[in-house]
Amino acid sequence: MLARETLRAAREKEKAEKRLRKEMEQRAALNDKNSKRDYVEGRIAQAESLNSVLEGEREGLRTILARALEDTTVIRFTDFLRHPDENDLGEEFSRQLFPEPQRDKFLPARPSLLAAVIPGTKRKYAAKLKEAEARFADAFNKFEDFTNRRRDALTALYQEANLHNQTMKDAEEALKNNDPEAIRSYFELVLRLSDDPPQFPKKLRVAFVPESKQLVFDYQLPTLEHSIPAIEKYRYIKSTDKISETKAPERSRQILYTNVISQIALRCLHRIFAADNFQQIDVVALNAYIATIDLRTGRPVQPYVISVRTTRSEFAEIDLSRVEPISCLKHLSASISRSPSELVAVRPIVDLNMVDPRFIQEQDILSALDNRQNLMDLNPSEFESLITNLFQKMGLHTKLTQASRDGGVDCVAFDPRPILGGKVIVQAKRYKNTVGVSSVRDLFGTMHNEGASKGILVTTSGYGKAAFEFANGKPIELISGSNLLYLLKEHADIDAKIEMPDDWVDAQPDAAT
Repeated sequence: MLARETLRAAREKEKAEKRLRKEMEQRAALNDKNSKRDYVEGRIAQAESLNSVLEGEREGLRTILARALEDTTVIRFTDFLRHPDENDLGEEFSRQLFPEPQRDKFLPARPSLLAAVIPGTKRKYAAKLKEAEARFADAFNKFEDFTNRRRDALTALYQEANLHNQTMKDAEEALKNNDPEAIRSYFELVLRLSDDPPQFPKKLRVAFVPESKQLVFDYQLPTLEHSIPAIEKYRYIKSTDKISETKAPERSRQILYTNVISQIALRCLHRIFAADNFQQIDVVALNAYIATIDLRTGRPVQPYVISVRTTRSEFAEIDLSRVEPISCLKHLSASISRSPSELVAVRPIVDLNMVDPRFIQEQDILSALDNRQNLMDLNPSEFESLITNLFQKMGLHTKLTQASRDGGVDCVAFDPRPILGGKVIVQAKRYKNTVGVSSVRDLFGTMHNEGASKGILVTTSGYGKAAFEFANGKPIELISGSNLLYLLKEHADIDAKIEMPDDWVDAQPDAAT
């Protein structure tokens, strides 16, 4: 009977152990299943996170112009003033690291009355006191040296801040007084302030033409490779436990790239006019280029891919919050590369080298020190020959007509290039005052009467904004006095200058409207 009970108990125990093992195996399998499921979900979330980053990048590229319109920050010179204090010295001169030593903390404890009767106590105390005084003196000397160096550093910091602040105040005053270099520097700063991604270049060159209140600048754009994501999306592949990349279609990347650089161009124009607190700019000309390596030749190239010129009044008519960037640039008669990603170049509407203030300043500085011919001293016949020779050197076949009624030059030229060439009307005016829109209209009328494909107006002065507005989008090129000096040097190797005689009176004054 006892053996039977024992056998039954053993069987029950074995069954219980089997049930326990099975439950443990099921629990382990469930845990393993849950663990695998959690792992897969984690990997899927990782891919979704990468896609979220990608979409954030693309959204940032699509909203470059919109974010610029939301930025209402006004550039004030006071924002750039420095107000240093002791905290700007850094940890090297922190008083917490080098507190002033306290003498009583260096001194040894005086011996008690009982210890004083022990032989040698006074002598030992005196030695310890002497050694403590030496350590205190050394610490105090180091503290004084630290204090002096800290004071000198703080003085230098204040002096540097004062010099910087005075420079800012001088720059603001010069800007208010319409100093050309101050205007140029101010708008260069305006263009450099942007929230672009760090891989976007910030290279530009700015020139200001006072006689026409025209700002001209070259602006480097990012390349397609450094601006447009090459990945369309990420996806987790469970069978291989890898996150795969789907490449973005090249065509879609090119479309987005053209949109991005068009937004950057419009943003530049917007920032110039928005930051013009003193209404010092009437005309803005932007030449946007790409700096990269031509894979066909392996050589560095810098093709211009967007060139646009617009006036304040024309740009003010545009609601940038609702435009399509490329269409907007075309409305402004911009030259846009048909394929900027393939480095197809366009011709700059205004060559920056022709209006570079450094070239003009050199003329002004050296004008009293050299023997260069002053264009205003030439007689009409000599001026005619100069202009015709210049355009001959530039590749045109020229023929003088009768002198114009305002003492300038009327010249018919022929551009021999196939397709792009044709008949060209050249008119040159030696003016002191700004050339207004009526002269440009007259040139355009002459072009139609003569059946010319292009018109060139040259002056020794400059042009008003209405002249630029009328010429915009038409086959008319306006060459100012500084442009003329550059072209004479570049193409005819003629050093010249323009200095108005005190008694000069324009033969036919033109309204600068």
